[in-house]
Amino acid sequence: MPLMSPSEADRPHVKYQRLIDRTRGVGPIPTAVAHPCDESSLLGVVDAAREGMIDPILVGPSTKIRAVAEGCGIDLQGYEVVDAPHSDAAAAEAVALVRAGKAELIMKGSLHSDELLRSVTAKDTGLRTQRRISHVFIMDVPTYSEPLFITDAAVNIFPDLEAKRDIVQNAIDLHVGLGLGEPRVAILSAVETVTTKIPGTTDAACLCKMADRGQITGGILDGPLALDNAISEEAARIKGIRSLVAGRAQILVAPDLEAGNMLAKNLTFLANADAAGIVLGARVPVILTSRADNLRTRMASCAVAVLYAAARRQTLAVPAE
Repeated sequence: MPLMSPSEADRPHVKYQRLIDRTRGVGPIPTAVAHPCDESSLLGVVDAAREGMIDPILVGPSTKIRAVAEGCGIDLQGYEVVDAPHSDAAAAEAVALVRAGKAELIMKGSLHSDELLRSVTAKDTGLRTQRRISHVFIMDVPTYSEPLFITDAAVNIFPDLEAKRDIVQNAIDLHVGLGLGEPRVAILSAVETVTTKIPGTTDAACLCKMADRGQITGGILDGPLALDNAISEEAARIKGIRSLVAGRAQILVAPDLEAGNMLAKNLTFLANADAAGIVLGARVPVILTSRADNLRTRMASCAVAVLYAAARRQTLAVPAE
């Protein structure tokens, strides 16, 4: 596994700090925050605003938002508050602000992810594109030398091959957009050989061939790979796997949501990792934090979204040839 240098190992979560540092001078990005009606979500928003990452528009029951702010000593002067009677209405209004060109990011507050994503994916009033939406965890694992992307662990439960193509492409686009270069993408399974007895292995083989044919671009794919072969060079060497990805993966693509979610939470609770989260594939990135996230993780999620939104601005500003 790519290990960190001794100096970096003494500074846990240094990879998140690098991302946060890179946002200086990029923002603030106008951000619609849906239903920030508890202390942790409101503090995360205010801290990101103070860091100059985002220019928040607080959407939700204004009386409740102001009461939470007063209770935790936050001064909301200078922040726009858009009144919405409940969480569903807050999600819909946050999406409407993006559609009206008033926000370039959406951030989840203290509502359920399903409520927010329902508005984002609404057929006529949402932010759908031709791309399937998917979630990416950007993991800061103290013993791994670089950010580790895990997808999809929050949106697509049992993705088919076409959905997996979009899941992979979304993660690659994010990695490149963050300035991290062409990623090494491991399509995970329980084994490293293709067998019809494990459908995920055949999907992995198809995804790699799709990359060969230009249906997936911007990354180096290999799979199926078991987890040890994906992140441990020693394990890959022992098993005789020779590839540009094995042992050095930067993106881990899970076969389904359950596997991805368990992998991410394994790293969080057993390896002291942090897991920033973002949803891609809509018109704008969606910062999908968890109610259990600490402040560092919320800040990292904002940093990822801000850097990616800034990269998208540059891409859209380049005229087509």
